[in-house]
Amino acid sequence: MAVHLWMAQLNPIVGDLSGNARAIAQGVKALHHRQPVDVVITSELALCGYPPKDLLLNRYFIDNIQKELDALAKALPPNVAVLVGTVLPNPAASRNGEKPLYNGAALLQGGTVQRVFAKQLLPTYDVFDESRYFAPGDTNNLWRLQTSSDCLTIGVTICEDLWNNEAFWGERHYQKNPVAELAAQGAELIVNLSASPYCVAKPKLRQALIEHTVQQYGCPLIYVNQVGGNDDLIFDGTSLAVSRTGAVVSQAHSFQEDWLPVVWDNGDLQPTTVAPRPATEAAEIWQALVLGVRDYARKCSFERVVIGLSGGIDSALVAAIATAAVGHENVLGVLMPSPYSSVHSITDAKDLALNLGIQTAQLPIAPLMETYHHVLAPLFAQTAPGVAEENIQARIRGTLLMAIANKFGHLLISTGNKSELAVGYCTLYGDMSGGLAAIADVPKTRVYELCHWLNQQASQRTPIPELTPRGNGVIPAAILTKAPSAELKPNQTDQDTLPPYDVLDGILALMIDRHYSDGDIADQGYDLALVQRVRQMVQRAEFKRQQAAPGLKITDRAFGSGWRMPIAARWQG
Repeated sequence: MAVHLWMAQLNPIVGDLSGNARAIAQGVKALHHRQPVDVVITSELALCGYPPKDLLLNRYFIDNIQKELDALAKALPPNVAVLVGTVLPNPAASRNGEKPLYNGAALLQGGTVQRVFAKQLLPTYDVFDESRYFAPGDTNNLWRLQTSSDCLTIGVTICEDLWNNEAFWGERHYQKNPVAELAAQGAELIVNLSASPYCVAKPKLRQALIEHTVQQYGCPLIYVNQVGGNDDLIFDGTSLAVSRTGAVVSQAHSFQEDWLPVVWDNGDLQPTTVAPRPATEAAEIWQALVLGVRDYARKCSFERVVIGLSGGIDSALVAAIATAAVGHENVLGVLMPSPYSSVHSITDAKDLALNLGIQTAQLPIAPLMETYHHVLAPLFAQTAPGVAEENIQARIRGTLLMAIANKFGHLLISTGNKSELAVGYCTLYGDMSGGLAAIADVPKTRVYELCHWLNQQASQRTPIPELTPRGNGVIPAAILTKAPSAELKPNQTDQDTLPPYDVLDGILALMIDRHYSDGDIADQGYDLALVQRVRQMVQRAEFKRQQAAPGLKITDRAFGSGWRMPIAARWQG
């Protein structure tokens, strides 16, 4: 007879032990009442949420994890086996000089913790720092599942344990390959509890890795991934099961919670439900950013957001994302024209707000500019107006937005893109102000792509969840066609200071994402002097980035928790 396994693709809140446990227990109980269920598999560290970071240094937190785990075991239906991602104590830590914790999985059944399994490969690249907290596991992670009708040997792996496939990557990243060892030891099925952060095209990469692994070892695999936004990281879910032939037989939805059945019968995984993925890369990124904003607001207890609307394309995209994330009735757009603001900037911002159905307020900043200039006049005497005076405008706007956020308890979302943040074309304590930077990992050229995609969806009457344009399209045409400008002085455009964005983004992609030297970038057809100037701007802007709001990560190399560059440094690319 068949074994009925379920993938529990959950969206935990980091640190909310009782809430996360309750979600697991309620979900399992609901399944048990209406569906056949033998095994439920959660994602990595589902009990405490991933990544818990330095909460793991708090002994009280660790003690409560163990108490909550025991209570969860008692709350579950006794005849269902639940594999829960959790923190585990390392009893040999002091004796062996090891870290005191394991990143692990606990098998809960019959009201108790039956077995535990420890993650063996601990990533320390990009956003990961697991060796800071965890010891690597070194025990056999085989589990013999006995049901009323069958016995199934399952190999338990956790996230990174799956990723050291030398045949797939062309190189070995760790000394051990847990999947290969489990397959050699007789595992009939591999399960992987994961918390794999999203970046562009990563779901496709994961699927390719899993399919290759299954075909290489002849062992079916169930992959359960976390979903939701936690700080700068977005988890796409997209949990899946791959049969012995390498076919995807079950797949959960992307960017939303899901409970999905997987059936083991006749020595293999059988087809159940395969949810569709986002149709295009733009759709994938859009869903990721909306989820990131929604969860950041929800998990930080913000109901409403405030955004500075400049009439430009960046704030337009952020306003659309925020509207889809929290609802048009919960978004306030603030227009803050200066004497240098064009008339169309105001009209474009109002047209955008009309399309989205969001509330607006208009706060002219000319009187405040005059006050600043008057106060600073004695000190600035005998100097020519320049960047300092321009930045005063941005800082006035930042101050007004923060005042609104403080007064009404709104979340201020900053609107700067990755291209600007990379080269420092942004004002510290000005347009960088905010609690979240929604598109800080979206290059300017990608901003245009996303806005054109939004309008294309609207023109084709393709529904965009939770976004119903009230005008002709989503982003007004004038915003898409006018030259980008900070409008801090007369007739200013971004290209007065920066190279064209397609050139700049091409250089930055090679420099930041691929770590090319200046000479290597020039070999790709870019002017060497320009490359060197961009490198200098990137280095000089490091102090700004380290004071920026958290930015949602959608690329391999984001200016966030995985970016660790020195400020006081001199080096040549």
